[in-house]
Amino acid sequence: MDGKRPTVASLNGIVAAAHPHAALAGARLLAEGGNAFDAAAATAAALNVVEPYMSGLAGMGMATCRIAAENKIRTLDFVTRVPSRFPQGKYKERSELARGAQGCGTPGNLAGWCELVRAHGKKALAEVFAPAIKLAREGFPLAEYNVATINEVNAEFARTRTDLFTEWASLYMNGGKRVGLGDVLRQPALARTLEAIVSEGPAYLYGGTLGRAVVAKSEKTGGCLSLEDLEAFEPRWLDPIASRYKGLEVHTLPPPAESFQYLLTLRILDGIDFNRLERNGVDHLDTTYRAIRLAAGVRIAKNNPDPELLEKTLGDAEVDHLRQRLRDGKPIEGPTEQFMVPQPVSMAHEHTTSFSTADREGNAVCITQSLGSPFGCGVVVPEHGICLNNFLNWGEVVAGGRNHLVPKAELALPLAPSIATRDGELTLVLGTPGSYGICQTQTQVMVQHLDYGLPLQDAIDAPRARLWDGRRVQIEARLPTATLDELRGRGHEVETPLAWTMAVGGMHAITRNTKTGVLAGACDPRRDGFVAAI
Repeated sequence: MDGKRPTVASLNGIVAAAHPHAALAGARLLAEGGNAFDAAAATAAALNVVEPYMSGLAGMGMATCRIAAENKIRTLDFVTRVPSRFPQGKYKERSELARGAQGCGTPGNLAGWCELVRAHGKKALAEVFAPAIKLAREGFPLAEYNVATINEVNAEFARTRTDLFTEWASLYMNGGKRVGLGDVLRQPALARTLEAIVSEGPAYLYGGTLGRAVVAKSEKTGGCLSLEDLEAFEPRWLDPIASRYKGLEVHTLPPPAESFQYLLTLRILDGIDFNRLERNGVDHLDTTYRAIRLAAGVRIAKNNPDPELLEKTLGDAEVDHLRQRLRDGKPIEGPTEQFMVPQPVSMAHEHTTSFSTADREGNAVCITQSLGSPFGCGVVVPEHGICLNNFLNWGEVVAGGRNHLVPKAELALPLAPSIATRDGELTLVLGTPGSYGICQTQTQVMVQHLDYGLPLQDAIDAPRARLWDGRRVQIEARLPTATLDELRGRGHEVETPLAWTMAVGGMHAITRNTKTGVLAGACDPRRDGFVAAI
């Protein structure tokens, strides 16, 4: 009635994801008696079908979970290590690992999805994967973001990677030169693969028929994956790291994940009384951007810290020092990406997805997962309907860095799926894609939601920014010109490329009212986001 979407709420269960069919797949599991873990795996598998450029069983990801039966927050790491046969020293530039099987790391997503169901779900894999199998076999009509991304990659491969084009196009282009809104994408080979996984379990990939096919394709096209890498992989349950913000305890991934930047930014801002600052005014935005840039610099300098260094980094002395710098009014210039020396911007890193599930028992799952770049490395295994990732493109090929590509090394990634509690009660499930903008986006939404009291959907809809190396900041062009000019006057190199841009992420989140138990979902209009409830 006022031009805004209605609040989608439920007492029973809810899913927020980047595509309607994926959210509905998770909600179906909840309606059939499954819990948030079953719903998360069903949503993930469905995203493999309807968002194949960002999600796939051959990708990697991480989850933050609330396990109601144990009253615990745990994280699940299904990011694999660098393959054991990676040719250290062979590559001189990261761009060499962007496309082609040489950039492919060992798949982790399938193992992660199956572990969520095995450890804490109620349903069998046959039930969990049923919605995805149906979608793959019968097909689904392409939505706006599907069309834009598939056509973008089609143009890239047709122009620059003709060696990848034919097999890739056989899976995703319906034999045509372009796809259009409402075209139906069917993936029968993927449907057969998912059915085989239901029959044989994750071993079908981790040492079985699919694994042998993946390794054979990798070896044929210059990759370094081995069957031993697949057989050795196991997802890891880890304890989260946590910090307080405005009365909430915010939990997220421990190192080697780079999500401590998110907690550090919140720690810095926890000392700010935003009630005195006009929402979306220059003081609000300047303060938030400065805190983000300060925390990013610390994350880059202290990446993958050991527990002692992490405790010190998030401790009062370090935070007090950063708050002094926050308030001194001098422009802050520095890196926000992966390296101390500014690097060329690669928008190909901006293709990840994040989704959230919650049920009436108090279970919740927030997953952020990816293939790396759009359609990963671009190498497909057509007879199985899958696309391989390019996560080695996230590492450093030059020796001496904190994310150096060494055989069997752990990759440090900027994923930060989070769960917040109040007095131990679940209250917020929140994550986003966006590469090194992930911690930036989550901070901005938290300030809008907690400090300014916006409903979560309105907080996600609010104009956001993406900070880059130096002083550069891209701000969605929905703020007054005077505010943007004042930000420039305070040292920010402001650009306003679009009113809405995917560069600032694609958040899908859930709130829970601790008094009533009501779950409410929120989805990002910057993607084909959707909330489904039962």
